[in-house]
Amino acid sequence: MHSPDLAPSPPVRHSPVVPPSRAAAPDLARGVMLLLIAVANVSWYLWGHQTQPASAHPVDGNPLDRALAALTILFVDARIYPMFAFLFGYGMVQFARSREERGVPPQRVDRMLLRRHWWLIAFGAMHAALLFSGDVLGAYGLAGLLLGWLLFRRSDRAAAITVWSLVAVFVSVTVLGMMSAALLSLLPPEVLAADEGAEAFAVGPDLLNGQAVYWQSLLIRLGLWLAGTVGTVIGLAVPICVLFGWLAARKQWLEEPERHQGTLRTVAVWGILVGVLGALPQMLIYLDVLPVPDALSWSLAGLASVTGVAGGIGYAALFGLLARALRGRIPAALRPVAAVGRRSLTFYLLQSVIFAPLLAAWGLGLGPDFNTATAFALALGVWLLSLGLAEILERRNARGPAEVVLRRLTYGGDGRSSARGAGTTTPSDKEIP
Repeated sequence: MHSPDLAPSPPVRHSPVVPPSRAAAPDLARGVMLLLIAVANVSWYLWGHQTQPASAHPVDGNPLDRALAALTILFVDARIYPMFAFLFGYGMVQFARSREERGVPPQRVDRMLLRRHWWLIAFGAMHAALLFSGDVLGAYGLAGLLLGWLLFRRSDRAAAITVWSLVAVFVSVTVLGMMSAALLSLLPPEVLAADEGAEAFAVGPDLLNGQAVYWQSLLIRLGLWLAGTVGTVIGLAVPICVLFGWLAARKQWLEEPERHQGTLRTVAVWGILVGVLGALPQMLIYLDVLPVPDALSWSLAGLASVTGVAGGIGYAALFGLLARALRGRIPAALRPVAAVGRRSLTFYLLQSVIFAPLLAAWGLGLGPDFNTATAFALALGVWLLSLGLAEILERRNARGPAEVVLRRLTYGGDGRSSARGAGTTTPSDKEIP
């Protein structure tokens, strides 16, 4: 990861003092957003329902179902994973800073991060093959590998130039896609309807979770995950959010929210507003208010994606403001939420462990029997279960099992002194995603 040809600007600030207390904002953000991830993911298990292109939300539900799905499109879809990618990048810098403050040489820290990212890809492959093709761990790991090798030890200026260049490309491609769709919309309706026969091959809940034979579903999941992992990174949203997370972590936005209050407020307000406005067309299409042919509805998916980056980072900034309001102290009512956030990898995987066998056709096959409202109730129930389990682990001062495994694999033969007590949670440990 180290680039000897350039004078590096390390993403850490050395300090002779003891490791700082853990920032509250990332843990609270991850804990709350795991609920929204459950809400976003559970719709992909509702096979046997009528859906629209570029959406997993059933359109055959009652008014409550459609209202809940519309709100999810507006505030959740294409926003939550960018926020986690931002926190993933933020966590990379925190990880490096905390280890280097303990005296671990930068080269050894880089090896730890390298192993961490390779193992995240491996975790993602297993998650996808066994349970859920929409896994994002692989995309985070791949983005971490590429960006870490190219930029992690370079200056803030190099990272800023790179990320804004990627934003320009991302926006340009989105605009060109929308212009192309606008031109295609001038074609006669019968031409646009000519590809309706391809709908059987569309990637949706029926393909992903409507397969009764498990080994066939495994092949589908793994194949789509391989393409999706590379496509997600090439699609730029995740790399952009990771780089913005680096820059924010180097300035310690979330550790020192009082010093960055103005910036956090601006990013939160404008980021969330842009995210909502960008998702509005997709919501109107879902509600049949905006008359866009199915063959062209993909054109607005790019708009939702590019504005979702702003929305995801805006959400992260909002939690920074919340941490400032709490003065770094997490009230008792929110401690289980933060405990889930500290073990986000474990509880992210737990969702699939429950959803897949219960709803997929190869399991109990209850996907067709759930509508949006009951599926969201299930998602809430799984999150509440996570709160209880996380609280038990917190009282025992123990990490989640997935964090324990990833930590041991990350350290390998390096930093054994830093890895002491691998089953416990210390204030300065920064676990990702």
